[in-house]
Amino acid sequence: MKNHLHTLKGAVVLALGMAAASATAQAGGEQYFPLQSYRVGPYAAGGTGFFGGFIDYLQYVNLKEGGVNGVKLTWSECETEYVVEKGVECYERLKKGLNGAPAAATNPLSVGIAYATLERSTADKLPLITINHGRTDSTDGSVFPYVFPLQLNPYSEVSAIINYIGQKSGGLAKLKGKKIAVLYHGSPYGKETNPILELLSKKYGFQLVSLEVPHPGNEQQSQWLTIRQQKPDWVILRGWGVMNPVALKTAQKTGYPADHIIGNIWSNSEEDAAPAGAAAKGFISITTHPSGTQFPVLQGIKKTVLDAGKGNLADAKRFGTVYYNLGVVNGILNVEAVRLAQAKFGKKPLTGEQVRWGFEHLHFDDKRLKEVGALGLLQPLQLSCADHEGGGAVRFQQWDGQQWKVISPWVQADRKLLRPIIEDSSHKYAKEKGITPRDCSKES
Repeated sequence: MKNHLHTLKGAVVLALGMAAASATAQAGGEQYFPLQSYRVGPYAAGGTGFFGGFIDYLQYVNLKEGGVNGVKLTWSECETEYVVEKGVECYERLKKGLNGAPAAATNPLSVGIAYATLERSTADKLPLITINHGRTDSTDGSVFPYVFPLQLNPYSEVSAIINYIGQKSGGLAKLKGKKIAVLYHGSPYGKETNPILELLSKKYGFQLVSLEVPHPGNEQQSQWLTIRQQKPDWVILRGWGVMNPVALKTAQKTGYPADHIIGNIWSNSEEDAAPAGAAAKGFISITTHPSGTQFPVLQGIKKTVLDAGKGNLADAKRFGTVYYNLGVVNGILNVEAVRLAQAKFGKKPLTGEQVRWGFEHLHFDDKRLKEVGALGLLQPLQLSCADHEGGGAVRFQQWDGQQWKVISPWVQADRKLLRPIIEDSSHKYAKEKGITPRDCSKES
């Protein structure tokens, strides 16, 4: 078992066995997705929801369409427990494909694992997908041709939050003199946006109070006592896993109102709010995709996959939740990249290098979103050689005690302000690594 592709523990193997077995059998003429998943450990809620949605979407495409232009989709999982070393081991184990099926892209859903495999993935010409997270300067595809922080990079995330607070204050000019605290996870992920928040505080004249919470975030009393003393107008919560409900409960104990706490993209799920009980009511967070099952693609998955007893979720009640829907969105983006690449390179299993071309040409307007049943679920996106993010917009949602309710239209990040910062960082990286950036004007 130790050397088996699946290093999952105990009962988790049983939950995955049937679905994975049918998907990975006879994979010779198929397109393979290596999944560095995590279904155990402190971040299991995120992993089980995301990879459950991702796998269910792949199954849906196979069952509904027979794959992508006749090429069946296949996958296998390798349990990382969200541990970087295990993520690297899984990457190396899975990168060469499965039973002759070439790997399309990796989707680790982990900042640490993404950083640790970035150079390996580039050398192996295998796209690394870091949807809604990852290293911000990888937005510049001229330097990072194989890395895709799809939809929302960390800089866009905090810029959009500040823009929203500006709107709620009567305009960005009204931020002057206000106090905004950021409570962030004590990890590279948590710390990455601090310089941008500092830049925005200087630009708009608000005071920034930065408070780190050590991993995993079970103890936050001192940080919230500081918040009580400082009395910020807003608190930005950049949490992950158990840190989020603990923050909401501790805020309630110290008297800070939940409706002035804004969760970031990894503090926005049902699993973040519900465990906090009454303390979460009124809590606001950003989202790139709403929860809910009303979208045609979700209805199709329910009818074709779940109702047929082939769903990947251990708990069917999680169907349509934030993490699950992110997995579905990620599945749509990965499959669309394969579909686009097939239009150029042929209706056959493709190499990672060919699939990379597909990701760089992703374009979802309302017409295409409607065609895949994701209008309102996925934001309009257009990627290119120079832009591997493609979106940069979020909506805001509020927890009513039972579920999330969307409370805003799309709020765009200040991408014009952020782009020179991204390019400065990416070009420094290129110089350090001896990389000659691509000339994107020559890319077709």
